[in-house]
Amino acid sequence: MKFANVSSQHCRLTLEHGYWFIRDLNSRNGLKVDGRPVQRKRIDPNSKVSIARHEYLIEYEPQALGAFGPPPADDDYMEDLMKSSLMDRAGLSRRDPKKPSSNQG
Repeated sequence: MKFANVSSQHCRLTLEHGYWFIRDLNSRNGLKVDGRPVQRKRIDPNSKVSIARHEYLIEYEPQALGAFGPPPADDDYMEDLMKSSLMDRAGLSRRDPKKPSSNQG
């Protein structure tokens, strides 16, 4: 791509088990999938990829590219999941000790 706001090595697309994945190669203006900034992400059919300010609709059929069974793991989902504590993920995050309990009568 020859745009001033797109790095010469902006991102890499790879095909894995019938699904496209995209990886940001430390670009200056970033990469988004469906409006969300990403480092590495599975691109599901009909997703919108934004490279800097340029948007592209990605249309393909995973089965036509050899996919079978459930889609491969989405790396960004796993990365986001690992950023939060187990208690937060279970909805049991600690309450603020400075706040009074709501169980007071």
